[in-house]
Amino acid sequence: MTEIIGVAEAKRTFADLIDRVGAGERVLVTRHGKPAVAIVAPEEVDPSLPSGRPTGFAALAGMLADVEGFADVMDDVVRSRDDARDRPMPQLE
Repeated sequence: MTEIIGVAEAKRTFADLIDRVGAGERVLVTRHGKPAVAIVAPEEVDPSLPSGRPTGFAALAGMLADVEGFADVMDDVVRSRDDARDRPMPQLE
């Protein structure tokens, strides 16, 4: 379904509109009650473009961030790495 909104609302909620379009919605922006622009996913304009969805390790990291308790597990991993005596911590500059 295409939502129809005015320019002022589109300006006010632009970041949210980008997220919604990325999730598959379409938005028609009107100026003075007349259609001005449509906001659609880039692959609708040019199917040869890659989708905006992350792939590879970035996609995995994003999915894991939503897993309940993942932050606690990662804290444990970092803490155990900090406490490890068999491998020195790399020095970052």
